Amino acid sequence: MFTHPLDDHAQLRPLEPWQAPEFLAHIDRARPLVDPWIPWASRSTDLATAATTLQRYADLASSDSGRIYGIWLDGVLVGGVMFTRFDSASGVCELGCWLEEAGRGHGLVTRACRALIDWAFTERGMHRVEWWVASGNTRSIASARRLGMSREGVLRQRYPHRGLRHDSEVWSVLAHEWPPEEDRSAPVSGDRAEIDRLVGLFMNCFTNTGGRKPDLRIIRELFVPEGSIVSNTGDDPVIMDLDAFVEPRQKMLTDGTLTEFSEWEVSERTEIFGSVAHRFAEYRKSGVRNGARFEGHGHKTTQFLRTLTGWRMLSMAWDDEPDRLPE
Repeated sequence: MFTHPLDDHAQLRPLEPWQAPEFLAHIDRARPLVDPWIPWASRSTDLATAATTLQRYADLASSDSGRIYGIWLDGVLVGGVMFTRFDSASGVCELGCWLEEAGRGHGLVTRACRALIDWAFTERGMHRVEWWVASGNTRSIASARRLGMSREGVLRQRYPHRGLRHDSEVWSVLAHEWPPEEDRSAPVSGDRAEIDRLVGLFMNCFTNTGGRKPDLRIIRELFVPEGSIVSNTGDDPVIMDLDAFVEPRQKMLTDGTLTEFSEWEVSERTEIFGSVAHRFAEYRKSGVRNGARFEGHGHKTTQFLRTLTGWRMLSMAWDDEPDRLPE
């Protein structure tokens, strides 16, 4: 069984029927997050049904029409990615993913999906990779965006789940749109993995989609105590210490002013020299502000220091393009 490293602590490996006990324990942990979005999650409730789910994918793999892979973090299964459909004759396949809480904030799904898309395009000669997602699954939509996919449309009330009908969005990336080999991200290790983790935790702490309660207090742990954050979105830059940044945003994200909010990186360039590092990133965001839905994007520059307790953020500055209504 092959192992594909995602970073120093995480691996991508095939999931097979003999792993049903481990898979079931993982799905029981992940169920609150994945059950609304992954159909087989609600059907994998005991050892027999978990084995049936994995056997179905084993049968798909044997006919070259689907596959399933797990993501292990420090030896624990925390999520996975899958080809729910793989049609080599038409050159079209469909990719999906899932993750339990313990796997969040590490960029694992993005790296795992990139590995599968690379394989589909370069090894199998596929032409198109699709991503079908429920319109309410904002995390999965954010993953599609990070992978550089294009949103093609919405199929209204396409399928029923627990008494409600849900819309499906269709995203895709074509072979000629996928970055060439020299531009692809190599497996991340060491210092870079730790910096990626810090950025992931920072971006994730603002999310309040699906009733999730954000907790910005973690920002004080990600930065050195003297850290500063600069907003340069108006006529004059606003330079804040950590308290000045955290407190009003915590209030706005919990008092109903800003709901269904998330933000994510779409591209980044990270440079490390000894005990200092710099990251320049483009990011996007979406949410509902005072009842009105919006989307936006901008750029961030972040500086890092290696301290006795590991890498920490030193400063961050950002500039946004004006918010826009979604298309």
